[in-house]
Amino acid sequence: MVAFVEGKLSSQGLKFALVVSRFNSFITDRLVEGAVDAIVRTGGSPDEVSVYKVPGAFEIPLVAKKLAESGDYDGICCLGAVIRGSTPHFDFVASEVAKGVASASLETGKVISFGVLTTDTLEQAVERAGSKAGNKGSEAAMAMIETVNLLNAAG
Repeated sequence: MVAFVEGKLSSQGLKFALVVSRFNSFITDRLVEGAVDAIVRTGGSPDEVSVYKVPGAFEIPLVAKKLAESGDYDGICCLGAVIRGSTPHFDFVASEVAKGVASASLETGKVISFGVLTTDTLEQAVERAGSKAGNKGSEAAMAMIETVNLLNAAG
């Protein structure tokens, strides 16, 4: 018989870090609100959430890796907004942040979720930070919570 193992959506007794870009803070502040709301709605305490603000999205992976290595957190959620402009800067930043977060998670064996918006327009970012398209901060936090519980269940 096939055994299916899934992570539960419970934050009770868990400690989390949010690594958040200050750049585009009018978007990232809303992502933080969504992430904290998801943690609280799943039984977590706001007292068990630490928010680390970095200058921009490019700095997210290093801080996330350092926090993962500390062992102080059950999961880390990375939040930012990289919005396409008229130069290729967007492509470099978006790609490196995604690779950096993935590498940090794999190298440390810790759950580090990716809630960095990579959009073509400001309107798309607003839509994904709590309006039409939901709140991607909340979605990234839920993925973090579920994955932490799955790894805990797997031993």
